[in-house]
Amino acid sequence: MLIYNTLTKKKEEFKPLNPPNVGMYVCGPTVYDYFHIGNARSFVMGDIIRQYLIYKGYNVKYVMNLTDIDDKIIRKANEEGVPTQEIAERYSKAFFEDIAKLKIKPADVYPKATEHIAEIQDLIKKLEERGIAYNINGEVFYDVLKFDEYGKLSGKKIDELESGARIEINDLKKNPLDFSLWKKAKPDEPKWGSPWGEGRPGWHVECSAMSMKHLGETFDIHAGGHDLIFPHHENEIAQSEGATGKPFVNYWIHFGFLNFQNEKMSKSLGNFFTTRDILKVHSAESIRLFFGQTHYASPLSFSDELLSNAEKALVKIKNFLETLEENIRSAKEDDSYPEFNIQDYYDRFEQAMDDDFNTPQAIASIFDLIRDVNKILNSGEQFGVTFYEDIKEFLLRTAEGVLGILPSLESGTMADTEFTDKLLQILIDIRLKAKQEKNYALADEIRNRLNELGFVLLDGKDGTKIRREQ
Repeated sequence: MLIYNTLTKKKEEFKPLNPPNVGMYVCGPTVYDYFHIGNARSFVMGDIIRQYLIYKGYNVKYVMNLTDIDDKIIRKANEEGVPTQEIAERYSKAFFEDIAKLKIKPADVYPKATEHIAEIQDLIKKLEERGIAYNINGEVFYDVLKFDEYGKLSGKKIDELESGARIEINDLKKNPLDFSLWKKAKPDEPKWGSPWGEGRPGWHVECSAMSMKHLGETFDIHAGGHDLIFPHHENEIAQSEGATGKPFVNYWIHFGFLNFQNEKMSKSLGNFFTTRDILKVHSAESIRLFFGQTHYASPLSFSDELLSNAEKALVKIKNFLETLEENIRSAKEDDSYPEFNIQDYYDRFEQAMDDDFNTPQAIASIFDLIRDVNKILNSGEQFGVTFYEDIKEFLLRTAEGVLGILPSLESGTMADTEFTDKLLQILIDIRLKAKQEKNYALADEIRNRLNELGFVLLDGKDGTKIRREQ
C-alpha cells in the first residue's frame, strides 16, 4: 500500500509502527457552529481511509479531537451572552448528529481540549525546560528559531516567512513567527490555573498534547485539511518533536480544498453551505460518492448539479441491488455459476485503493462489476444462489464497508423521498376533488389505503397534512 506523504513529498510504502495496529489522528471541528460541506470532505475521506485500513486487516485506533476552547467559541458565546461551555456542547451535539447522517463511523476517541489541560501544561513545561518555550508576563510562546527543522512539512523557510493572516501579531514575541502555547487570562474568558498564571492553551498545542496522549509520542498517520499544513500541522511537529526529541508522525495525509465559484469554501469568506442543510436535499450516499469521485488530495468544485449527478448514479446502484435481491430470492439451490471471476473486481478495487487511496478508480471497479453482472442478469439465465450472494458480498464489503455509498433499499435515497412526496400530493389532490364531488367512498378509500402504508392524513383549515407513522 502506497501513501503520499506530505512530509516527504512522495508516495511511500505504508509500514505501521506496530502491525497490525495503526494509530490515526484526524483534526476534528472547532465546535462553534455547524460544520460546512468543505469540512465534511475531510471527515468523510478520513473515514474512508480508516475503513479501508480495517478492510485490509489492520486494527485502527482512530482519534478525532474536538476543539472546545478557542477564540471563535469565545466570540460566539459573547455574542449570545451564554457560557462558552454551552456553545461547545450545542455544536458538539450537532456535529455527532451530522456525521451519523453522513454514515461516518464513530471515532475510537474524541478527546476535548478542555479535558486535557494537564497534558497540555506538561507539554509546555517540557518545551520550557528544553529552552524552546519562553514566558513573558504569563504569555508562553514557542521559539521557532530553536527548532532547526521548522518548515519541513510545508516547505517554508523561516527567513522567507512573513507574518500572515493566521500568524498572531503580538509585541511580546521575540519573533513574529513565534506562536502561543499558553494565553494569559482575559476578563470574561474561560481560564485555568498554571505555573505561568491563569490562562488557557493555544490552539496548536492542544492537538499535540491530545494526539500523543492517545496514540503515543510517535504514531502512524495524521490527517487533516490542506489548509492545516501551515501553520497548524507545522507547529504540531515543532512542539511535539521539540518536547520529545522523537519523530512525531510517520505519514501526513492532507485533503484538498472544496471550492465554490473558484474560491476555497470557508466560513471566513462566507461562501459555504452547512452539511446539515445539504443533507436536507441530498442523501449521505450521494455526498460520499461525490467526494469519492475525486482523489482526496485534489481540489474539488462544489455544485448542486454535481451532487444531483451523484444521486442519479446511485439510482443505478439501487436498481441493481433490487434486481440482485430478486434473484437471490428466486435462485436455484445448486452450485451453477457463470463464467465470471469476482476476484478480478476485488483485485481492481484493492489495486486502486492501495495506490494512495485512489477512490475514483475504486468506484469505477464497482460500476464495472455492475455493468458486467447486468449483462448476465439480462441474459435471462438463472444460476445458483451462491453467485448472487457473492456479488452482494462484494458490494457490501467495498461499496458499503469502505466507501459507504450503498443506498438502503428500505429507506431509499433523498431523490426517492422527493418522488414519494410528489405522488402523495397527487393522491391528496385526487381525494380533495373526490370530496368536492361528494364521492366520499373514493376519498375514504384513498385515506384508508394510505393509512395501511403508514401515512395518516390530517384534514384542517389549512388543507390536508401528512404524518408518517413508519
